[in-house]
Amino acid sequence: MRLHRLDITAFGPFGGSQSVDFDELSAAGLFLLHGPTGAGKTSVLDAVCYALYGSVPGARQSGQGLTLRSDHAATGTRTEIRLELTVAGRRLEVTRQPPWERPKKRGAGTTLDKAQSWLREYDATAGAWKDLSRSHQEIGEEITQLLGMSREQFCQVVLLPQGDFARFMRADAEARGRLLGRLFDTHRFAEVEKRLAERRRAAEAQVREGDAALLADAHRMQQAADGAMELPELAPGEPGLAGAVLSAAAVARSTAREALTIAHCRLTAAESAQAAAERDLADVRERDRLQRRFTEARERAARLEERADAYREAQARMERARKAEAVAPALELREATDAEHRGAAAAQARARALLSEFPVDFAGAGAAGLAAAARRAAEELGGLESARRAERRLAELVAERADLERQERADEEVRQEAEAWLAGWEATRAGLQSRIESAREAATRAEQLSVQREPAQRRLGAARLRDQLAGDTETAAEQARVAGERVLKAKAHWLDVKEQRLDGIAAELAAQLEDGAPCAVCGATEHPAPARKDAGHVDREAEERALADYQRAEELHTERERSLGVVREALAAATAEAGDASTERLAEAADDLERLHARARRDASVLHSAHEELRRAEDEHEQRSAARQQAAVRAAARVGHRERLDRERATVDAELAQARGAADSVAARAAQLERRTALLTDAADAARAAEDTAQRLKDADARLADAAFRAGFDTPQDAAAALLDDAAHRELQRRLDAWQSEEAAVRAVLAETDTAAAAQQPPADLTAAERAAATATQRVRDAASARDAAARRCTELDRLSTRAVTGVRRLAPLREEYDRVARLAGLAAGTSADNERKMRLESYVLAARLEQVAAAATVRLQRMSSGRYTLVHSDDRTGRGRSGLGLHVVDAWTGRERDTATLSGGETFFASLALALGLADVVTDEAGGVRLDTLFIDEGFGSLDDQTLDEVLDVLDSLRERDRSVGIVSHVPDLRRRIHAQLEVVKGRSGSTLRQRGVG
Repeated sequence: MRLHRLDITAFGPFGGSQSVDFDELSAAGLFLLHGPTGAGKTSVLDAVCYALYGSVPGARQSGQGLTLRSDHAATGTRTEIRLELTVAGRRLEVTRQPPWERPKKRGAGTTLDKAQSWLREYDATAGAWKDLSRSHQEIGEEITQLLGMSREQFCQVVLLPQGDFARFMRADAEARGRLLGRLFDTHRFAEVEKRLAERRRAAEAQVREGDAALLADAHRMQQAADGAMELPELAPGEPGLAGAVLSAAAVARSTAREALTIAHCRLTAAESAQAAAERDLADVRERDRLQRRFTEARERAARLEERADAYREAQARMERARKAEAVAPALELREATDAEHRGAAAAQARARALLSEFPVDFAGAGAAGLAAAARRAAEELGGLESARRAERRLAELVAERADLERQERADEEVRQEAEAWLAGWEATRAGLQSRIESAREAATRAEQLSVQREPAQRRLGAARLRDQLAGDTETAAEQARVAGERVLKAKAHWLDVKEQRLDGIAAELAAQLEDGAPCAVCGATEHPAPARKDAGHVDREAEERALADYQRAEELHTERERSLGVVREALAAATAEAGDASTERLAEAADDLERLHARARRDASVLHSAHEELRRAEDEHEQRSAARQQAAVRAAARVGHRERLDRERATVDAELAQARGAADSVAARAAQLERRTALLTDAADAARAAEDTAQRLKDADARLADAAFRAGFDTPQDAAAALLDDAAHRELQRRLDAWQSEEAAVRAVLAETDTAAAAQQPPADLTAAERAAATATQRVRDAASARDAAARRCTELDRLSTRAVTGVRRLAPLREEYDRVARLAGLAAGTSADNERKMRLESYVLAARLEQVAAAATVRLQRMSSGRYTLVHSDDRTGRGRSGLGLHVVDAWTGRERDTATLSGGETFFASLALALGLADVVTDEAGGVRLDTLFIDEGFGSLDDQTLDEVLDVLDSLRERDRSVGIVSHVPDLRRRIHAQLEVVKGRSGSTLRQRGVG
């Protein structure tokens, strides 16, 4: 990488536009960048870094470009950095403009412009520049890929800040590890350590989980064994747990099987005793049953003897009932005939009573006379049939005439209503057409307003966001300002503490002296007057705390600057969207649009209903016109029909006047005759039925008297008294059958041989036999329960043992994996006993890189120190800490190796310079061998004497052998005489300017 030209505008202390021609400065190999303190020497290097990576290096980094703008710049001048360089054989030009607040083109105030970036490449064939990209991200990725270095690596390798390497040499292993980790990107090895630790924890959790499950099974087996199993006193994860659990389980299973065998034997003996007791109980129960049966039979025989007279009376009553059953049909016939005669006589009396309404007396008439009168009335009724038809026709004519009148009235109403409606038709149609036109205009207006609504809402939302972000910007700016003040205070405090410690460094070194041991500074073994720490002495911990406070304050300031930039970019976008109009005015305009749009949509919503109403009105107009015409046609047709109906009605009225007689109508006269005919017919039928039933009653009385005499009864009444109904007959027969069955059963029982023999034996003791059987049964139940419990215990122990064996087999590979992973994780983390130096994996990789850096630095350090000093890497442990990143210096004059912290100020400078140059070589090789043709070295030359300065400059001058140019940033006056190519930064009240002087 070689720099050609740098153009700076309104950046840092440079209020105007400044240019640097690096090609002219690099012609001499060495060039000097000098100027008074605060003039802006470092800002030139910041501009190079900002052009490449979009941010400035180290502690000067800010989250956004707003703080990079020069306070001396004119209001309308925009900050811009343009860098022209050659990298990887390609000539590129990078231009960056950070975001800035510019005055508004219209109105007062400022607006925020977004950051801009350009990347161009020079086409040698065409002899012109061509654009590559304007994307911040694409440009950053392209530069990083071409250089092969991140911003941190570039700032460490190309800008070579010597203060950082001085701290690097004095820092402990952890601090060196952090710096080297950023430069060499060893994060992947830390991830390996982390991954191994995670796998170790996961494997350990699986092993512990498996051991916990195994212990849980062991507890269950202990419960199943009823406490007869001893558990191992081991925790999950301890070795030997699986074997102890399986051994204890085997002992518990053996004990349970022995208990099962004993319980089975006890159950067999109890079952035999129960069988004997059951047999004895059955014999006693049978003897007790036979004895009770014999006693009950004797008692039943005595009761039968007492009821013998009642049995003989029941037999006699049953015999009379059987004889009376022969007379029962005659009795039933006489009763049925008598009931029928009484019903016929009552019906005859009712029929004759109804005939009293007629003027003719029928009291003396018999059945024949009544039948003749009925025939005469039927003949007269038949003569009225023609008159009845004429009367029905007259009713039809009247109804038809009334219907014609109703139709005439309805048609007249239809005609009048149609004429009234048609009179206003033209006005109705004109009104509906007007409504349709208004609705169409409203629909058009609603569409136009709808197009304007969305832009108005977007501008209103952007204006509200603009108002909110304005307050957020002020808050973020105040926070950034406060954080910047804190950074300055923390840095000043750290520098004060550092200076105090350096002032008392002699006392700190003297505290390590021992009698007889050589001094690390002068090598003397006697220490007559070592320095003492005063009351205000500052040690390394105090300095590191102050540095940590400064770094935290700087990180907070960076974060606040970044937040401020984000808010300002959002504010600029919202302002560009909303414009200069106020939020209230935009809200009023949006509300007016919404109101007008809603009104237009509401007016347009009636368009469909108006169309439908007009269509319905046109349909109704056609219907009413047709109805009026049809009503007129029907009225003309009804005139002839009405005349025909009137002529036919006159003819029918004359015919009916003769047929009605004294009745109101022919129908009334016919109804009278129909009733008279029906009543006479019913009376004749009732008279004939009464005469027939009287004769059948006489015949039934004769048959009943004859049947009673033949059955042996004196009168029919005696036969009726001897009869039994079905229920009484069944009850009497049941009593006779029960007495006979009881007598037969008693004789059978008394004749049984076993029953009679049991009655001769002593009474049976059933209670004692049942008690003995119950005792034997309970013993069997207890033995069976004990046997079942022992069997369940064996089954459960077998099941749990099988599960435990399965768990142990499944856990074995997990335990092996855990042992392997834990061994690797401990080795990588430096906690394993096999790792004697307690060196982590990342530290091991960084130690190899540090060893390369020390070797590369030694080449230049020996030239700078006239062969006296050599940098060596040390992996020895310091105290109880870990090893791997130690850095010592070997003094050829004493032949001793000592810590780099014991070097003097000048020695520290050229040692750190050598270390920086060596690190640049190693990082360059690590980044893919990108050639670095331009380097910058920042400060530190004032601590060198003339001889050492010459040696250092010789070393730097030797870099030209590789066609490199080196820029030295310093304000040491002697360097201005030694280095002719110079870039001077001139400080003034209106900002700094650059003055360039070439070799000539």
